[in-house]
Amino acid sequence: MDLRSQFPVFEKVAYLNAGTCGPLPTAARGALEDVLDLGEADGRRMPYFERMQALHARQRDAYAAVLGTEPADVALTTSTSEGIARVVAGLGLGRGDEVLTSDAEHPGLLGPLLAARERLGIAIRTAPLAELPGEVGPRTRLVACSHVGWVRGDVVPAFDLPGDVPLLLDGAQGVGAIPVDVRALGCAFYAGSGQKWLCGPVGTGMLYVDPAWEERLAPVGPTYMSFTAPRGPIDAWELHAGARRHDTPALAGELAAAATAAHDVLHACGWEAVHARARELAATLAARLAEAGRTVAPRGDTTLVAWEDGAPEATVERLAAAGVAIRNLPETPYLRASVGAWNDESDLDRLLAAL
Repeated sequence: MDLRSQFPVFEKVAYLNAGTCGPLPTAARGALEDVLDLGEADGRRMPYFERMQALHARQRDAYAAVLGTEPADVALTTSTSEGIARVVAGLGLGRGDEVLTSDAEHPGLLGPLLAARERLGIAIRTAPLAELPGEVGPRTRLVACSHVGWVRGDVVPAFDLPGDVPLLLDGAQGVGAIPVDVRALGCAFYAGSGQKWLCGPVGTGMLYVDPAWEERLAPVGPTYMSFTAPRGPIDAWELHAGARRHDTPALAGELAAAATAAHDVLHACGWEAVHARARELAATLAARLAEAGRTVAPRGDTTLVAWEDGAPEATVERLAAAGVAIRNLPETPYLRASVGAWNDESDLDRLLAAL
């Protein structure tokens, strides 16, 4: 399969912004419209809901595969941030408990931590991502940080945590972009996005829950779909086993269809090839920027490339007018390009020429 041809955006734009939202493949739109057509023509009655449930199962299977785990370990969410919020709120943290995080985290991770500080009285301590393993202290009850840093594309170091201190990874810039094996990472929780490197629609995401932490993470706001059979006396209701009890309350079948179709486009090319191609192109871009005299931020073997610019916001607007899509990173001097397997050298050439 010619991966690039599956994404209409490349007919006009050198799209290098998957770290915000991945390019949308034609197949995703078609799958979404199929479910809309069913609801429109037949009414949203039992066949519609049966289709939705089947799509949720396929989406869970797909996400589990890219995380390197079993479907039972994966909850379907609306975003990375929702998964993070569910973990922070469900761990039973209290006054005096410390959460250790890095000093360069995305607001999607910091927001739930700030809410927990206000409501629960937890303490938040920060350190550089590379130094976090050595900063775990006696009061640390959770380590929460990025798998891949959203600013520079640096990678989380290895942790050797006590058994009662879980590791929560923000995988927004990891899953779909680079190989992920949640067990090898040693994390108790991994929250990821469906709309970034998996090229699905906004409003899709995932949360991995290690089975060892399954009973220690309380569901946040369980609703109808959280239970196996919510009928009869409520004292007899049982939550679903595994991570499914942490599913978002309502995930549209249309979104699940589009997310699964987008995943299948990438899967058909082979994840090993997708990951290798993206990282190779990103490394090429970093080298070419440095050769052109740009100051490139230290990075890992990932798909993100950041470099300093004197007027980041103005440069993003100027490049957009030239048909090149990148982004600036607020409160930093950086521009950031997100390089995927769907890109090619012509995208890099257009970016460098426009700069």
